[in-house]
Amino acid sequence: MSRAAPASSASAQSSAGLDPALLVIIALLLGGGLIMLVSASVALAERNTGDSLFYLERQLVAAVIGLVAAAAVLRIPTETWSRAGLMLPCLALVLLVMVLIPGLGYTVNGSTRWLRVAGVNVQVAEPARLLLLAYIAGYSVRHAQALQNSIGGFIKPMLLVLAACVLLLVQPDFGSCAVLLIVAFAMLFVAGARWRDVLLLSGLAVIAGVLLIGTSAYRLGRITGFMDPWADPYAKGFQLVQSLIAIGSGEWFGVGLGGGVQKLFYLPEAHTDFVFAVIAEEFGLVGSITIILLFGALVWRGLQIARDSAASGHLYQANLAFGIALWQGLQAFINIGVNMGALPTKGLPLPLISYGRSSLIITLIALALLLRIDWENRQPVPRKPRRRRAAAR
Repeated sequence: MSRAAPASSASAQSSAGLDPALLVIIALLLGGGLIMLVSASVALAERNTGDSLFYLERQLVAAVIGLVAAAAVLRIPTETWSRAGLMLPCLALVLLVMVLIPGLGYTVNGSTRWLRVAGVNVQVAEPARLLLLAYIAGYSVRHAQALQNSIGGFIKPMLLVLAACVLLLVQPDFGSCAVLLIVAFAMLFVAGARWRDVLLLSGLAVIAGVLLIGTSAYRLGRITGFMDPWADPYAKGFQLVQSLIAIGSGEWFGVGLGGGVQKLFYLPEAHTDFVFAVIAEEFGLVGSITIILLFGALVWRGLQIARDSAASGHLYQANLAFGIALWQGLQAFINIGVNMGALPTKGLPLPLISYGRSSLIITLIALALLLRIDWENRQPVPRKPRRRRAAAR
């Protein structure tokens, strides 16, 4: 009688934990962001509300909600997102339409980008972007042959993305539209879309963007202000001039936490779009490079997770991880570029650092998806039971 094989050890069967490197990066960016929010917003909050910690308190609530939502996402298999299919872009488009309905949409500074939910403003572009990227990741797997062999396979998902972009431009939100388009193009190309199809639609998108800028005095003013901010330092170039002054004042090591001057009613949106300039002023070149390296590490780890998923045959997870990594890196690149005068002004927050409750919650959910994908990559593959052969006598 043959002896039964010993059972696998409990340690071999146990699930691997969450990636510690990615957790540390997220914690450093989130924790550092909350600290910088206090420094950047305390004077503004005191003037506007009488409570110097007003913005910090609201951001802390958003962080708690985001972390709870992230913990829930960590428990959901990523295949659940894949099976949702067309439900995801449909929900995204419904959100983008709802914000344009009078009485539902909430307008701030001339832009109608928010839904008022239980007294809280929700910027619908944030969840809509994540839903659309999750859909594109699934489409790339379900329709791989069509995507790789015909322009129709490429155009079909892009029609949904373009519909979302039109709705974003109506708000208007040119920055979110640009990020969504670039990431969508990149995801489909990496998934196998043909060069000529990507170049054709990219060229058309660039032409459309140029026309939109040329026919809008507001957008054209931003471009001219970006090209020579010192020509009109008190109007079109005001934001960029104040940002450059803040960055230049920081020199090597900065003036110290809380010691910045530009945030004191000189630099507009110091706690949101231009928080990087505050970091540069108070922590100098060293602090600025540290932030850039942290975002670089976040993107690099996300790309590694995407590579590992592809190597193990989890193509949906690979596409989604690539999209999330590119999204976070691109948004950080644009925000920092705007602060440094390398890109025209866009209303995009610095992920995990800028004040913005919708952005923070959705970013934490997206990063939880990245953690979940990495966790699934490292789970042991169950072995198929072997069939016993009857011994011949």
